[in-house]
Amino acid sequence: MKQDLIDIISEIQGTKILVLGDMVADIYLHGTISRISREAPVLVLEQAAENIVAGGAANVVNNAATLGGQVFAAGLLGLDSAARGLKTVLEGNGADTAGLFCDEKRPTISKTRIIAGGRATVSQQIVRIDKESHDPMTPAFESNLWQYIKGLLPKIGGVVLSDYGCGTITEKIKTKLLDYCQKKGIPTIVDSRYDIGRFVGVDYVKQNDAELAAAVGRSLPDEDALYDAAQELLQRLEAQGVLITRGEKGMVLFEKNGAIHNIPVSDRSEVYDVSGAGDTCVAVVILALAAGVEPVRAAELSNIAAGIAVRKLGTATVSARELRDALGQHA
Repeated sequence: MKQDLIDIISEIQGTKILVLGDMVADIYLHGTISRISREAPVLVLEQAAENIVAGGAANVVNNAATLGGQVFAAGLLGLDSAARGLKTVLEGNGADTAGLFCDEKRPTISKTRIIAGGRATVSQQIVRIDKESHDPMTPAFESNLWQYIKGLLPKIGGVVLSDYGCGTITEKIKTKLLDYCQKKGIPTIVDSRYDIGRFVGVDYVKQNDAELAAAVGRSLPDEDALYDAAQELLQRLEAQGVLITRGEKGMVLFEKNGAIHNIPVSDRSEVYDVSGAGDTCVAVVILALAAGVEPVRAAELSNIAAGIAVRKLGTATVSARELRDALGQHA
């Protein structure tokens, strides 16, 4: 079985996918505490470094690119340093950013973390500053974004909709995109943090167990409750499959044909950081589906990749080589 998964890694190389969604710049400002300010009883931080990491939909783009896919990013940025930094990161891994439009009247979605420490102390996050616009996308940018997507779709093998509630995936674009993909048989997958119910007609759905509970509006105290909720979501969205990630309990894939696949965690070694692991999972699944791989095999491979991602600090990517090495160790 493991050898089959290794074969899939070769099959997904060069696969063309589109990632549409809320592109986030995760900004880390590192510094040392030098003194107490004279202006107020607060610490003064001497900035030593700044780095930008792809977050949100951009992390799906980044992971798909490092795994060997040919990835096209589509979304809306501001005209600022965060946008420039995010594009540099994505393009550095080979992603196509022609579909990232810049609106000078809105900021790039960003999460700035201030990391501070002293000579004899451990560095830690002391505050996070989030920046985003709550104004709806203008008709002009919505039209430009759809025209780009429409021109790209004939050569695309799979589509990701990555929704963090920031308004990039408008109702009009979502409807046109899903209609086109259904007619042409292009596999789609959605990962929506707050409003999964609006994605009726998508092929595959990725949710964690907490998001699933929120989607059905009730707690999920046991296995039976979780299974019932997943089946409910599957029917409500008229999907082909629902993939539920469950942390240390692994994943469960529910298919429209009634099949249920329990996928245990691949590696129980120390978990450092779960942030971004869901994006890694989504990237692997869509690349595999676009390459014609069976959904359960796509989910199994994504489980291995997510196991690599959680052993890295921060929002991280997984490369095709790392995935091959991990499969070799399991074999």
